[in-house]
Amino acid sequence: MSAPEPADVVFLFDVDNTLLDNDRVADDLRRHLTRAFGAESQERYWTIFERLRSELGYADYLGALQRYRAEVPRDSKLLEVSRYLIDYPFANRLYPGSLDVIERLGAWGPTVILSDGDVVFQPRKVWRSGLFEAVEGRVLIYIHKEQELDDVEKRHPARHYVLVDDKLRILDAVKQVWGDRLTTVFPRQGHYARDPELLAKHPAADVSIDRVGDLLRYDLPALLAAARKDRANGPDSGGAKP
Repeated sequence: MSAPEPADVVFLFDVDNTLLDNDRVADDLRRHLTRAFGAESQERYWTIFERLRSELGYADYLGALQRYRAEVPRDSKLLEVSRYLIDYPFANRLYPGSLDVIERLGAWGPTVILSDGDVVFQPRKVWRSGLFEAVEGRVLIYIHKEQELDDVEKRHPARHYVLVDDKLRILDAVKQVWGDRLTTVFPRQGHYARDPELLAKHPAADVSIDRVGDLLRYDLPALLAAARKDRANGPDSGGAKP
């Protein structure tokens, strides 16, 4: 079977704190856990969560709940917390303009979700938020997505890629592999995008915006041209402007 013809451009979107306000999801979960178990147990859950994230390399909300259950195996309220997570209304946490941006860029080339995460909760989030439908089912979820670029290229070949992600670390890692074939877009949303220490560790993106909806102001030539501009080090260079 022959390989598919490369698209002129493919748009890759991260999910958490890029298209969807995951910080608010976490805040909602904190409040729910506090109501169900109390402040001390809520803090214990997040300690387990962070430890598991260090082990796995991605956030695993249900996995952390499983580990927490081992400490309180007879607490029936854990079943309700599981239901809360599975049925969470993720569509209400999309950033303003997220779906409009996917639709606008989708007129220029295929749009693809490119995310890290577990194999249950992260796909559920993508589906319940409406993102699965918005990208017509083109969803890739890896453990470390920046290490799977050969698979991304195989599944969605393109002459040029545009990657929208709230983590400069990811944008920089992918830029080092794809070079001028990639335009990196950095929405300054979420706690990672506002952490001065993290920002100082990596070069500025090709394009920096305050929120993902700002991409509606860009046209395709501007996004493609931004990949060839010199990038200054540090978080304050701002990237390309529309």
